[in-house]
Amino acid sequence: MYEPEVSIITPTYNLIEAQKTDDFYLQINLLDKQTYPYIEHIIMDNSSSDGTQDLLKEYKNNGYISFFSAPDNGKYDAINKGIDRAKGKYVAILSCDDFYHDITGISDVVTAMEENEADYCVFPTYCIQPDNSVFEYIPSILNVFQVSPCSRQAVIFKKDTLLQMGAFDSKFRLLAHYDLMIRLVMNNANGIYYDKNIATYHLEEQVIKHSGQVIAESSHIYHKNYRSLYPLTDEIIDRIVQISEIPRPLLEIFSKYFPEQEEEFYERYNQMYEMRLNNAKLLREQERNNRRI
Repeated sequence: MYEPEVSIITPTYNLIEAQKTDDFYLQINLLDKQTYPYIEHIIMDNSSSDGTQDLLKEYKNNGYISFFSAPDNGKYDAINKGIDRAKGKYVAILSCDDFYHDITGISDVVTAMEENEADYCVFPTYCIQPDNSVFEYIPSILNVFQVSPCSRQAVIFKKDTLLQMGAFDSKFRLLAHYDLMIRLVMNNANGIYYDKNIATYHLEEQVIKHSGQVIAESSHIYHKNYRSLYPLTDEIIDRIVQISEIPRPLLEIFSKYFPEQEEEFYERYNQMYEMRLNNAKLLREQERNNRRI
């Protein structure tokens, strides 16, 4: 029986300097324990200069990884280069400090994707925040037109589908995965949900530190993907970014991407909009109170 291979792609840079060597060891050790035997782990290193390349060569010599080192233009550029090199039918993305905590997870997801002829599969993940607190991130593809529906670590893709989509748009340094998820849905890719938590990832500090860039990239992503569907203005885009409010005619267009879940789509939309609207009001109240103090 043919077993499709899975390619795991990990971009790296100066692991030793960043004190990520223990996290990376855990990632490799847990991948080695996966019950699914047909896994290749591709490391795309951004010309590390702190001894990381020697560390990677050791892992390569021991048969754990494939290792390529060259300058890149950001992690998504590195990931795209890894996708081009990938031999697997399926592709997944892990940062150097992420891992699959469920040793049967890859096997289970591949089985589900094969049975459903899926282009991609999303699943719950644990997210470790900078203060080491943990929350479970449950994917919500029905909210994809308002907010990022999942982390990039929470998806396994069919490689052919990624290539057909042009992979990640690397001009988005922080949110290229969100842009890709929107494009997958808008191109009617066959996505499935696997209801089991198999992965743990660290919330990127870059996303927290560069909130202005997150807002700018979100605005660009909405303009790029929605402009052919509806006449967008700066005010409309700003309200989508800030409070997930979508004009009714555009929302009706989006609902057609979920013909079997249209009622639930509107329910999820309203829940997200009301939650973010309330959060925005609370934030404004806090700012007013702070000014009075």
